[in-house]
Amino acid sequence: MTVSYPPLEIVFEDDALVALVKPSGLPTANAEAGQESVYTLLKRRRPVGAFIGIVSRLDAPVSGAVVVAKTPAAAASLAAQFRARTVSKHYLAVLTGRFPAPLETWLDWRDWMQRQPGHARSTIVERPPPPGGGRDSQTASPPTDIAPKEAHVRARVLRRTGEVSLAELEPSTGRRHQLRVQLASRGCPIVGDRLYGSRLPFPDGIALHASKLLLAHPLTAEPLDIRAPLPDTWRRRFPALLPPQGEAGPRRR
Repeated sequence: MTVSYPPLEIVFEDDALVALVKPSGLPTANAEAGQESVYTLLKRRRPVGAFIGIVSRLDAPVSGAVVVAKTPAAAASLAAQFRARTVSKHYLAVLTGRFPAPLETWLDWRDWMQRQPGHARSTIVERPPPPGGGRDSQTASPPTDIAPKEAHVRARVLRRTGEVSLAELEPSTGRRHQLRVQLASRGCPIVGDRLYGSRLPFPDGIALHASKLLLAHPLTAEPLDIRAPLPDTWRRRFPALLPPQGEAGPRRR
């Protein structure tokens, strides 16, 4: 059965790109047959044959800011920025367990991630041996179809109340399930993320939200600050954790 979604919330749009707030539960692209995605919803509102370039993605249960190119040139520019790690990405997450640092203390995590073919979960693995092998390569894990990839994030906890914490996350890489795995592996899974060990339910996907993207406009190179407001369900579920309203809203700097 196809799930019905409200119209996409567009926070910025011009001739080169559209920035929107993806609701939790909606895939960014490549949805199963008959299911909606950001791509299919944008395709429906654009002229027939219009270009739609997906240059940033969020897992289906994650909400927040997504940027989509409207021309091939814009797609190439934006994709290059993501590859070069010049896009500044900011997330908020509500965690269970004990974050391994005091409040407001930034931690810098660098891991190697891998997903076995056919497995839903990604995992953190030992750093692969350097090209060319060496003694360490003799005892390395057997190769898989998907090689380990580096995953980096800066993380800190802003507030705590009871058994949950509000965390701020700034990843420089964008691996599959990256933040979910890096947090769960340190004993503080995201609320609602049963796949990675959370026991607390969440009514709206998982408590992970892409709150801000800072990038260069693909045509003018002008800094573009794109912000996505938190879903109302967050404030109802965690009123003691969340910052005052009014922090969201896209703007050029």
